[in-house]
Amino acid sequence: YKCAAFLEKGGDLVVQEREIPSPKSGEVLIKVEACGMCHSDVFVKVGAMGNSFPRVPGHEVAGRISKVGDDVSDQWKEGTRVGVGWFGGCCYKCAECRRGNLLLCKGHLICGISYDGGYGEYMIAPES
Repeated sequence: YKCAAFLEKGGDLVVQEREIPSPKSGEVLIKVEACGMCHSDVFVKVGAMGNSFPRVPGHEVAGRISKVGDDVSDQWKEGTRVGVGWFGGCCYKCAECRRGNLLLCKGHLICGISYDGGYGEYMIAPES
């Protein structure tokens, strides 16, 4: 599949071909239909959010589930229309999550920063 990635800190976006990834347990593969561009993607370019490289940015994603990994809730099925935003997952186990403060999760994930985002034809996202 084609995606646009920052290959190194401060580098330009590079369009490249990658193999379509397979979702692991608790993840889904999304066929991206649209992804917005955001100024915060500049922070990804320079590694200001603590991201690693290479990294595919994009946290304003709309698409359909293409494949479901093991141990994913029955609510997520192939063909289900989904969106992935800035808040890209949490652990549900830390004290903040147990209090309902998911945005303060100690292991929070950010789409396009913690894991590859929507600047590609496909992306993997956690079920959460």
